[in-house]
Amino acid sequence: MTDIWQPITLGRATLPNRFVMAPMTRSRAQYDGTPGPLVAEYYAQRASVGLIVAEGTQPSDDGQGYLMTPGIYTEAHIAGWKTVTSAVHAKGGHIYIQLMHAGRMSHPDNTPHHRQGVAPSAIAPGTGMFTVTGMQDIPTPRALSIEEISQTVQDFRHAAKCAIEAGADGVEIHGANAYLIQQFFAPSANTRTDEYGGSIESRARFAIEVAAAIADEIGADRTAIRFSPGTSLWGIDEGEEGPDLYRYLIAELDKLHLSYVHIMHQGNEQLLSDIRQLWTGKLILNRPGRPREEIGKDVVSGLSDMEAYGQMILANPDFLARLKADAPLNEADRNTFFGGTEKGYTDYASL
Repeated sequence: MTDIWQPITLGRATLPNRFVMAPMTRSRAQYDGTPGPLVAEYYAQRASVGLIVAEGTQPSDDGQGYLMTPGIYTEAHIAGWKTVTSAVHAKGGHIYIQLMHAGRMSHPDNTPHHRQGVAPSAIAPGTGMFTVTGMQDIPTPRALSIEEISQTVQDFRHAAKCAIEAGADGVEIHGANAYLIQQFFAPSANTRTDEYGGSIESRARFAIEVAAAIADEIGADRTAIRFSPGTSLWGIDEGEEGPDLYRYLIAELDKLHLSYVHIMHQGNEQLLSDIRQLWTGKLILNRPGRPREEIGKDVVSGLSDMEAYGQMILANPDFLARLKADAPLNEADRNTFFGGTEKGYTDYASL
């Protein structure tokens, strides 16, 4: 019987266990998007998990949504991430960098060029965002042209190349949580009438193009993607066809032989089962709020190959040691999730 403590081969790496640190925005990069020494310390503290998926990292100026999030498209970014990946590797860990284009979930005050956000269609998400001057409504984005969509695909490709230059073991494409790729999936955010809107195949096209471009650039075995089917954050509504879109998408991506698919489960058990059947590669499953007593259950059942955890690893740098010792877990301090210093970041106590 396979259990979560057993090694696993993932892409080009052999991992010592099947625990994954889920990507979590922490907003502690420098103003130019370069991760500093504190970021390296944070991830190195958690290197005992089989795989770290680093926080959402913008592939371009247009891709930034929030303040103080890291980028991976300049020489300074590459140098900063090298300190992070080196620190993780020195502890025997493995790390993928998540490439996240925020799309319409952006504010001009938060980006280097202070331009209007971009999206599949000019539809505002109907929510606010924290900026240097406080909370502001997110303005209506500008719809990407066909040429700009092609350039955005190339931006992802370039960012993936930079991530590998920075020492990452691979990249995870962020196709979840209401950001650009999922905006293409949702009819509530995508009303295009060209080859990127309308049918299931057209709404899935951008995600497939991004994955194919990155796989071509750095190798399919270092390319992964994350989805959150059924997410209804910030005006996202995938409609009745949503589950079928993911069935189509998973079947098409399976042809690329990517490193893994990462699912943030939203409760549709039938769809999750179908994804498991359609996807012949490695599957990572993240069940938000999973109780401690169910850790490892999905690996044992064969529903997933690895399991991802967020806040429990955030608050417990020695998460695996605590599980083995049946020791209590630190509680995550929500007040320090985004921005700040070492408080609530690198100062959580170990056993």
